[in-house]
Order: sequence, then structure tokens, then C-alpha cells
Amino acid sequence: MLKGFRQFLLRGNVVDLAVAVVVGAAFGAVVAAFVKDLLTPLIAALVGKPDFSSLRFTINGSEFLYGDFINALVSFILVAAAVYFFVVTPVNALISRARKEPPADPTTKKCPECRSEIPIDARRCSFCTQPVASAAPAA
Repeated sequence: MLKGFRQFLLRGNVVDLAVAVVVGAAFGAVVAAFVKDLLTPLIAALVGKPDFSSLRFTINGSEFLYGDFINALVSFILVAAAVYFFVVTPVNALISRARKEPPADPTTKKCPECRSEIPIDARRCSFCTQPVASAAPAA
């Protein structure tokens, strides 16, 4: 029974998931600090009020703290923007650069007579039936 449990724990996807959770938590702390220490003061410098938690209204004795909601919304937007512009965009650029594949060998050619697309190995055009020089053998 313990042997099966050990195999389960050491399976690649469980270990990968554990590493992802730990790295994700650490990265979350970095992004939260970036937003709190850099982006929020920048907004405060532009708008003049970094904390909206004091904004509220009262109806029939019930207090609505809409300022806390605004704080959470602004924080979410800043975190999402920071992750997108500083993580997603650069990673996508690196991945697209790494995945550049050489162009595939052509599978068709143009008929010299009617300019139709025909298979590269064709000896006669299927549209105008004119003889076509076959492709040179690869060296």
C-alpha cells in the first residue's frame, strides 16, 4: 500500500503541480509587492488618492463600503495588467521565437501554360493537359 502511495507522489505531474503551486505563491507575492509598492503610488501621484476604503454610503442604517470594492477592483486590474505585460507578453514572444520552423517544402507548382496549381510531381497539367517538366530530383 505504501509503495503505491510513493509511486503516486513521485509521478511527474504531482511533483510538477507541487512545484507550480510553490512558485506560483512566490510569484504572487512578487506581483502583489510590485502593485502595492510601485503601481499604486504611481496612481496616487496621478489621481491624488491611493486608498478608496473610506468611501461609503448609508441607507436605512446599512453601511455600503463601495470604496473597498473599488480598491479590490483596482488591485485586480493592476495585478492582471502587470502579469500580462511583464510575464505573458515576453513569454509569448520567447515561445514564438523558439518555435520558428523552416518553411515546408512546396507540394504544388504552377503550370507554365495556364498558371494553375498542380502537384509538384505532375508530368501533365490536370486543367489544360499540357505536358509539364517534372521537378528536378533532390541532390
